[in-house]
Amino acid sequence: MSRAEAPSRTGGLAVPERFAPLLIEWQRQEGRSGLPWQLTHDPYRVWLSEVMLQQTQVGTVLSYYPRFLERFPDVSSLARASADEVMALWSGLGYYSRARNLHRCAQVVMGEHGGVFPETAERLQALPGIGASTAAAIAAFCHGERVSILDGNVRRVLSRLLAFDGDLAHAGPQRELWSLAQALLPRAPTHSDMTAYTQGLMDLGATVCLRTRPQCGQCPVQAVCRARESGQTQRYPVRTRRVLRRFETWWLLVAQDTSGGGQRRFWLERRPPVGIWAGLYCPPVFADEATLLASLEAPLREQLRALEPVAHSLTHRELRLHPLLLDLGEAARTVGLPPGQWVEATALAAHGLPAPVRQLLSTRV
Repeated sequence: MSRAEAPSRTGGLAVPERFAPLLIEWQRQEGRSGLPWQLTHDPYRVWLSEVMLQQTQVGTVLSYYPRFLERFPDVSSLARASADEVMALWSGLGYYSRARNLHRCAQVVMGEHGGVFPETAERLQALPGIGASTAAAIAAFCHGERVSILDGNVRRVLSRLLAFDGDLAHAGPQRELWSLAQALLPRAPTHSDMTAYTQGLMDLGATVCLRTRPQCGQCPVQAVCRARESGQTQRYPVRTRRVLRRFETWWLLVAQDTSGGGQRRFWLERRPPVGIWAGLYCPPVFADEATLLASLEAPLREQLRALEPVAHSLTHRELRLHPLLLDLGEAARTVGLPPGQWVEATALAAHGLPAPVRQLLSTRV
């Protein structure tokens, strides 16, 4: 590294001062610029996009974002909505606690802030479901606050840039990396600079500094990247503790009634408020086949038909779903069924259903 780069130091680690100017220039020339949430400084719309983009690919969000805004164009309309309306629109995006927090946050903004989002990252973090990185993104994009984001992609970018050896499985190194992220911010930035810098961090992590096979030859900050200089990009970020994936098997009682002149309806229960698919609608779930069978009277057990199992991946779980179809036809009754309610097939779109359940009921039953 040349003398001209004159890196400053934070906590004993040199911070390349050229990083921010290089990143801003690259973002303005080659970064992503046509995404719908980039065309606004409205905190509501930026907040919505940031929440949707957590753990979700941009391509998926591009289809959900306009539909959500069409139904809920502002924080007031979202706050007034029922939980079922919100969950129905969110259905398929996964990580449903985001939708519950989104709804609750809108209500808090209306009830405690007069419908106006706080302007600083510090105050934004006090709202339900808004963490430090999301708060920083809203404050930087909407108000030009000099504050850094640090989501998973950005942790990877900065860990490689600085050859940061701290174990991010622990709180201490996470706080240290936050301090370094702040030290890397552009000096005396304009609002436009903070927008380009923040978007540049996102773009770099999403399109160039990839988890596997990073595109170092295309990186705008390769000249100041210590991991590239040492040829050890895959070493960073350091995280020694890994969350083990759990495997679970669920048995689903898919009871349908076709006695209404060809109009189908399904027997669904609302999932508990805590746990997998919390608050969503789903066919009754059982831990094993024997328990499912024991819940039914003998005549109903004889009508069961096994459907093809469904594999579904969650963040730290692998679910194996075994649906058993109970076609009640003209004999449809609620007697002998687990707690639940009939939902018309034509009304499924208005209910929050997990993606594999929606697909099961719409295409395979």
